[in-house]
Amino acid sequence: MKKFIILFSIIILILTALSVSAQSPLNVREFGAVGDGQTDDTAAFQKTLDTAATSDSQVVSVPRGNYRFEGSLRVPDGVTLKGVWESVPSHIGIRNQGQVRPTDDGTTLLVTSGQGKINDPPFLTLNTNSTLKGICIYYPNQKENDIPTEYPWTIAMRGKNPAILDCELLNPYQAIDATQNERHLIRNISGQPLRLGIYVDSIYDIGRIENVHFNPWWSMKPKLLQWQMENGEAFVFGRSDWQYVHNTFCFGYNIGYRFVETKNGACNGNFLGIGADDCYTAVVVDQSAPMGLLITNGEFVSFHGPEPTMVRVRNQNHGTIRFSNCAFWGPCRQIAVAEGQGTIGFSDCTFVQWGFKDKEDGKPNEKERLEISAIQALGGNLILRGCEFQDKMPQVLIGENVRKAIVTGNLIQGKEQIENKAGEKPEIIIRDNASGN
Repeated sequence: MKKFIILFSIIILILTALSVSAQSPLNVREFGAVGDGQTDDTAAFQKTLDTAATSDSQVVSVPRGNYRFEGSLRVPDGVTLKGVWESVPSHIGIRNQGQVRPTDDGTTLLVTSGQGKINDPPFLTLNTNSTLKGICIYYPNQKENDIPTEYPWTIAMRGKNPAILDCELLNPYQAIDATQNERHLIRNISGQPLRLGIYVDSIYDIGRIENVHFNPWWSMKPKLLQWQMENGEAFVFGRSDWQYVHNTFCFGYNIGYRFVETKNGACNGNFLGIGADDCYTAVVVDQSAPMGLLITNGEFVSFHGPEPTMVRVRNQNHGTIRFSNCAFWGPCRQIAVAEGQGTIGFSDCTFVQWGFKDKEDGKPNEKERLEISAIQALGGNLILRGCEFQDKMPQVLIGENVRKAIVTGNLIQGKEQIENKAGEKPEIIIRDNASGN
């Protein structure tokens, strides 16, 4: 009996070991990847990924190293490409003679493919149920204090349920193409995309973007940062049905969050805890879906550029935008300028530091103020309830093309300065605002 028990135990152990072995990740180094920063590892990576697609594990492990790529990668359905990072890495302050060095630790992919060829294929394409995790992607040929070189998309997300988790995209020209997929998941991402951070379009089933932080950690050198602030856009949304965006932030862009209409349509979604700091314009709405953009607990700051403004709604918009429990400050020219035929609403929001005139150097002149209203509704409909205006400056302009407006229950520092050019009619309601020192 004892011999039988011993034999049975040995068989169980062998089967368990074989099962674990069969499910172990495939190591790119076992397929020829070198990781010395000089050797082109494209072919070795692709061979490993293709092998993983037919293995029991479907996980490709990338040990610590600097892997150079002169070509592009395709992650097959159901395959995960995984580096050593278990949370999003950050290379702030890792410098050598003024250069950021993400190559000092962890898993780093050095991308040289597509230099100067913006329309080339993306560096890495994710497909149905495929994942990129725990990796830093770095473009070593970008110059830290120069106009950036164009590159194609760093990552394209296709198919159903593609995911990017815990990655640093340190200095891509354009980072994530999140179009033509269903239920994308972008979580725990940091870096400094130079021209475009994330582009969303052709999404007909809920996409999710969480804990994304775009900040000028790679370079704040004047020439590059000025170009980025004149040309860069952090988040751009085209057609997306039920888009969810949670705890995201950007600093130093021309536009922080932009909503556009493509041939596929416009965006509706829930945007919670989003922020944009030192962007020429924090939020620009060219077009939104009729169901609306719901923006809650946001923080928006603009104080550089021509007429720094937190919110601009373009003349072609006919959708709905609602801001709830958000804070807006500067010193800026104005808080919001809304045109078009749609509706913009602010509830329980705080407005501070508007009406500043620009100096010749493009910075706000904090000693000279302009009689400019914080909220300028020039068309469509306006809802403004329960907000606080903390400066003794004009609060609201209701333009002659505004169809309907409700301005009620707001706290106003100083005297009430609400200009109504739409005329005295029942569709314009201004009442019960508390003003005074």
